[in-house]
Amino acid sequence: MVLSCIEIFTPAYAQEELSFQKGICYATWQKERYLSTYSDKSLEMLAQTGAEWVEIVTTYYQQKFNSLKIFPTDNTPSDKSIIHVINKAHQLGLKVMLKPHVDLIDNSDGLWRGDIGFQDEADWQAWFSQYRNFILHYANLAERTNVELFCIGTELCFASMQAEFWQEDIIPRIRNAYSGKLIYAANWNEYKKISFWDDIDYIGIDAYFPLANKKNPEYEEIKAGWRKWASEITDWHRGINKPIILTEIGYRSSEFSAAKPWEYNSDANIDLEVQAACYIAALDVFYNQSWCGGMYWWYWKTSPYSGGLNNRDFTPQGKPAEIVLNYWYTGNISSLTHAEAKII
Repeated sequence: MVLSCIEIFTPAYAQEELSFQKGICYATWQKERYLSTYSDKSLEMLAQTGAEWVEIVTTYYQQKFNSLKIFPTDNTPSDKSIIHVINKAHQLGLKVMLKPHVDLIDNSDGLWRGDIGFQDEADWQAWFSQYRNFILHYANLAERTNVELFCIGTELCFASMQAEFWQEDIIPRIRNAYSGKLIYAANWNEYKKISFWDDIDYIGIDAYFPLANKKNPEYEEIKAGWRKWASEITDWHRGINKPIILTEIGYRSSEFSAAKPWEYNSDANIDLEVQAACYIAALDVFYNQSWCGGMYWWYWKTSPYSGGLNNRDFTPQGKPAEIVLNYWYTGNISSLTHAEAKII
């Protein structure tokens, strides 16, 4: 299935705009992991895929969805480690998006960062005061390290509706601290509701759209799913004069990954072909969309030994999906032989 897709759908490199951000996400939830020689080696391997941008993730936490304090933990990468990985990326010729996240420590009720919210105005003010300190810390770090693109928030589905806080406080303060371009990473079902897109430089979408409600759908079914969502985005984008970047897009190498791409805990059977087919479909649909300014694949791990043919996680490392990505990002036709060997 995957081979036939690779052979049929060839990237139109002659038409490619240089501004398209060929990106991969790079993440850890360990304090000093970005400082390790393992991470350095893994980042070198990421650069070899043909990626030109890397999205570096760091995470602060709050206890529950309605908690008022945002703080680092031992799972938060240290500033020293973040500075190191940014410098390493620049040495490799990669441009950097710094993308700070806020996660919940207690998500036993099934809630997540998208559910952060409050009934009282005073609570919103208190929370945004905490968020301001958090995001300005990283905006200042991004300025000092010459980061090319800074993400002001990620998947804060309720908090992003509080437009006044963003437009009158958060965004102006970030502009004062950081001289580069700004983006917000909206969840796939959030982007139409946001009213501060005019205040920043790029529209970001974490693109975990459901594509095909099957265990292992055929490629054309996956592509049809993407065409539907791409058409919807195109219609919405008509009155907006700025590019959309897929700030996260990714699939587990397992069954049902096209049905629920956001599902990160799953014991579904390994299916390398479904993951690769999802990559091809997304690249084929979005690569030459006039509004698409780039995409970042979730996610490359900090160990060079991650992934492989017996792994069902999101990473493309050591899987047919990595070969697909390398082919599209570099146009390296010779990689097809290796892709065939991997799949067989």
